[in-house]
Amino acid sequence: MQFAKDSFFLELQQRLASLNQARTVTVNGTTVPAVLVVENLPPSSAEPQPNTFYIEWGAADVVGGHSGNSPLMSVDVVISYYSFGSVPSMVDRGRLLAQLDDELLNICQPPNAGKRDYTQSPSVDLGTNVFWNQPSFTEGKGAGLYWGKTSFPERMKSGVTDAAESYQDARVERKARLTIYFFSEVTLS
Repeated sequence: MQFAKDSFFLELQQRLASLNQARTVTVNGTTVPAVLVVENLPPSSAEPQPNTFYIEWGAADVVGGHSGNSPLMSVDVVISYYSFGSVPSMVDRGRLLAQLDDELLNICQPPNAGKRDYTQSPSVDLGTNVFWNQPSFTEGKGAGLYWGKTSFPERMKSGVTDAAESYQDARVERKARLTIYFFSEVTLS
């Protein structure tokens, strides 16, 4: 499952780098395209950064009705982001949020990527794909409430979640839900 998660995340990160080279974020002193995975961040991470896509993984399941030795799996995904705008008065924050929406739609196209093993360098093509449905957008709550418990109510919050939920500010937020699908590396007998 980790190969599919890594492949999805790194594909979106590479696509964002091609689409908007200026959309970057600095994590632990390294500047990267602004797509991050919450579970990969240190628990002591600073508050979530604006104009950055945060991926949270939800429930995984075996998709029924598939025959063969390698089960078709699904994983629920929430991608959360927010903006304060680009000017001190924050009057353009809605426009910037719409730009982030457009960027997310663009990096999700086409809705597939090759599944790779990134534990090796160079990475190895595993011969199958990860594919996903179109994102479904919902409004954030306007007070940092789109992290963790709102994204996946059944899950415990991370440190990033706690930090985001404590802010009562003028941010505008969005979360997008989608599901990724892939064939498991585990074979069934």
